[in-house]
Amino acid sequence: MIVILILTLLLMAYGVWEFRSHQRRLLSIPIRVHVNGTRGKSSVTRLIAATLRAGGYRTFAKVTGTLPRIIDDKGLEIPILRPHGSNIIEQIKILRYMTRRKPDAMIMECMAVMPEYQWICEHKMVRATIGVITNSRPDHLLEMGPSLENITRSLCNTLPTGGIAITAERKMFPLMKSIADRQGTTLLQVAEETVPEEAMEHFDHVEHRENVALALAVARHLGIPEDKALQGMYASHPDAGALRLYLAREEGKEVRFINALAANDPESTLTIWRKVNSIYPDPGTVLLLLNTRADRFDRSLQLLEMIGGGMKFDYLISVGEKTHMLSQYYRRYAIDPQKVVEMGLTTKDAVYRKVFDLVPGRGTVLAIGNMGAGGLGIAYYFRDRGREKDKERLSG
Repeated sequence: MIVILILTLLLMAYGVWEFRSHQRRLLSIPIRVHVNGTRGKSSVTRLIAATLRAGGYRTFAKVTGTLPRIIDDKGLEIPILRPHGSNIIEQIKILRYMTRRKPDAMIMECMAVMPEYQWICEHKMVRATIGVITNSRPDHLLEMGPSLENITRSLCNTLPTGGIAITAERKMFPLMKSIADRQGTTLLQVAEETVPEEAMEHFDHVEHRENVALALAVARHLGIPEDKALQGMYASHPDAGALRLYLAREEGKEVRFINALAANDPESTLTIWRKVNSIYPDPGTVLLLLNTRADRFDRSLQLLEMIGGGMKFDYLISVGEKTHMLSQYYRRYAIDPQKVVEMGLTTKDAVYRKVFDLVPGRGTVLAIGNMGAGGLGIAYYFRDRGREKDKERLSG
């Protein structure tokens, strides 16, 4: 009994020591930016880090999106290995790694989903000097609540008490503002319209103006000139889930593949689709490629409801985990089962071949749902096959 008591006291003492050590490490980094929100967290984290590097700050960042990475002060990426899965304790280890390199700034993407864990990440682990909430959209409904108000309140757990926060959210901004005011946080709202269209033309991928507006707002707060901030963003490496368009050709057929797998929620997905339609008003045969994850089944149902709500398409290809469970929902969401091609857990090449089988001449694939469960692999397969074909045409 005495041994157990001694061990318990030693463990408690170690916990207190570790907590105080972590707080000292935090305070050694003058600028701490914590990025939360429904969509765009990884991209915004990368853009802010690039902005600060361009402004002369020794900056380290951590993204937890499609591929978890540490981004060092040179913009180089270090993979984060997770042999036992993801856990918010990872943030403490990452911060220890960063402080050894004496940064001026750190940019951390919030990796927590549960409301209480989001609070812990901010108020115990990061203690941001600048908070960022990209937006509030319906996603992770099981963890954060069934309504948009629940989700917004959950995201506001990362507002820095007594500090400054920036958001591009419009619909739920009044609720965010009231929560911020109660805890002494200065909440600033930015609009994507503040970013000129011509400023977006220099990205080598399809970036969202909203994301750039948020990064520029952080730059202004830190006194970094806008032109310097934008140059840093243009030179940065985008997230693996960044919206990209790939062109693949087979036997006289042409398919444009749009990787929107990281959009997460129906509203963001529809925004992307409208943007693509404005750029390519004649898409040919339209195929929606829905990649499902067993632990994100609610997201798949949301996307089905979105599709049935008015999206015009020729085929819906379902791939990934537990696709057979979607069949009972097609008619409920006004989706013609005759247009559905269920492939489940299949190979990348099989998906590629099926797409070209369904397209008579020219077509467009909008890939939505999830990057996991093989989604990213399918996107990369279309990208790489497109490159192979380009090489063949150039050498022919």
